[in-house]
Amino acid sequence: MLDFFISPAHAQEAAAGGGIAQIVMLVGFVLIFYFLLWRPQAKRAKQHKQLINSIDKGDEIVIGGGLVGRITKVSDEFVTLEVSEGTEVNVQKNAIAAVLPKGTIKSI
Repeated sequence: MLDFFISPAHAQEAAAGGGIAQIVMLVGFVLIFYFLLWRPQAKRAKQHKQLINSIDKGDEIVIGGGLVGRITKVSDEFVTLEVSEGTEVNVQKNAIAAVLPKGTIKSI
């Protein structure tokens, strides 16, 4: 009944070395995935973890949303960020994007 809608397929002989070619292609895709996606992402994650572990009270930072401030208190998961005199904000450590050079806030 389905032969009416779909013509029957005829099997062809496999090309010589087809299995080896497929394995080589698979290994090639895995290498491309490793070098273009996984390795650079792991490197960035390692650098960000080092950045998070190196912050200390008094550092000037910028968080992912673009907020700039000076760290007044550091705990395990959060930092207290002074964005202006008397205004403090609690921020997760993972939100920190970069540590700025000393004196950056005064020059803005």
